[in-house]
Amino acid sequence: MSDTAQLPLFPLNTVLFPEGRLPLRVFESRYMDMVSRCLREQAAFGVCAIASGQEVGEAAVPRLVGTEARIERCDMAEAGILEVVARGERRFRIVDHEVQTDGLLTATVSWLDEPDPLPVPEEQAELVPLLAGIVAELGERIARPHRLDDAGWVGARYSELLPIPVDARQALLELDDIVSRLEIIQTYLRQHRLLEER
Repeated sequence: MSDTAQLPLFPLNTVLFPEGRLPLRVFESRYMDMVSRCLREQAAFGVCAIASGQEVGEAAVPRLVGTEARIERCDMAEAGILEVVARGERRFRIVDHEVQTDGLLTATVSWLDEPDPLPVPEEQAELVPLLAGIVAELGERIARPHRLDDAGWVGARYSELLPIPVDARQALLELDDIVSRLEIIQTYLRQHRLLEER
């Protein structure tokens, strides 16, 4: 399997994590065409946070690390607007990118190594009951399976749910050390009195 791949990119003011669920309202022709092609070819696209620029209009400059996304559901609720739900898969790093004539960004990406599944360490076990409650409340917004015993899954769900700036979310996405990610989240939750200080 090649270490690199070609992906159309969807730069957004948000960060998608592996196994996360992302609702999108698609109305620009370049993205309508991209969604149609992805559905037809059962292909994926890349979601990257925006480094500079806007979601609408001229092609934005993407952050270099993003997440592959696959369409789970697509409906046209009203004429000219697609309601899409995508799901995050693998993380990638952009090697090179270009803007097509229709304004769509495409990139050559290399896949980032994902750490092996790891149980939630005892030191961060207090994170699990709080997340379990949030997941139960959010229901279908959190894609199944709910792997509350997996440190990577727990860290990714907190990273996308916490009310933190995009820069902080992006930094958590780029972290390869999943225990460090949990430690950062634990510190944040304690500082905001969502967990008891020790």
